[in-house]
Amino acid sequence: MDKRLKEALIAFQRNEITEYHIYMKLSNNLTGENRDVLRRIANDEKKHYDKWKEYSGKNVKPGKLKIFWYLLISKIFGMTFALKALEENEESAQEKYNSYISNLPDAEAIMEDENEHEKELLNMLDEERINYISSMVLGLNDALVELTGALAGLTLAIQNTAIVALSGFITGVAAALSMGASEYLSIKSDVSSNKHPLKSALYTGITYLITVIILIMPYLLIPNILIALGFTLIAAVLIILVFTYFVSVVKERSFKKAFFEMFSISMGVAAVSFAVGLVIREVFNVNI
Repeated sequence: MDKRLKEALIAFQRNEITEYHIYMKLSNNLTGENRDVLRRIANDEKKHYDKWKEYSGKNVKPGKLKIFWYLLISKIFGMTFALKALEENEESAQEKYNSYISNLPDAEAIMEDENEHEKELLNMLDEERINYISSMVLGLNDALVELTGALAGLTLAIQNTAIVALSGFITGVAAALSMGASEYLSIKSDVSSNKHPLKSALYTGITYLITVIILIMPYLLIPNILIALGFTLIAAVLIILVFTYFVSVVKERSFKKAFFEMFSISMGVAAVSFAVGLVIREVFNVNI
């Protein structure tokens, strides 16, 4: 066996034993048939590990960091997100096995198992927060665009962190209630929608409000108003980064495209509002 093939086998082993532990740990958070499905997949991954071990003759430890990562994202983003990310990992494994079919007779059978796992995982992907992801996107997008713009404009026009924070919070709460009410009426009037109007409104409003609190926090903690604005913009970019990653995985969309689109809109509005605030301050001689 050449060195390249042996290194690939060890990598396969590590991937299989790592996924075995991930599926087993995730299954502990489920009940009924879904738990049984994950444990069955986990046992298959353990069988794959044992099969690769017959070729390599080595014991391989699981990747603890990878296990920790998937457990963490399942807590933060939900079980559906973690399973969707694992599904992508299964697809990646299939491609690798495919390149070694001619060298490893068992690779084809294992690849078929991975295909079956992917189907089983897809059948499990049903979680409330995923069904209401459009409502969350609505709340997040509006909060980022409106509030980053408002805070940037107020920063130059007022130059008082406490007043800017208070103004931003009042504006944000009013906008969150308004967005929630609009989403409620929109879903209620849409007879083809299978979403609950009140839940849609809550997802929109709460997402908006959480974003508002994160964006105004620098103004409450940092006395220098320009530095506070800088941290608010950094927070906005991080929110965009995390949320677009979440949506790109769940909805199988391009992460780069979604990120740069939201980033360009939010930062563009902030830049224009910053300029407007500067003009207003100079023209009307506002100095608070």
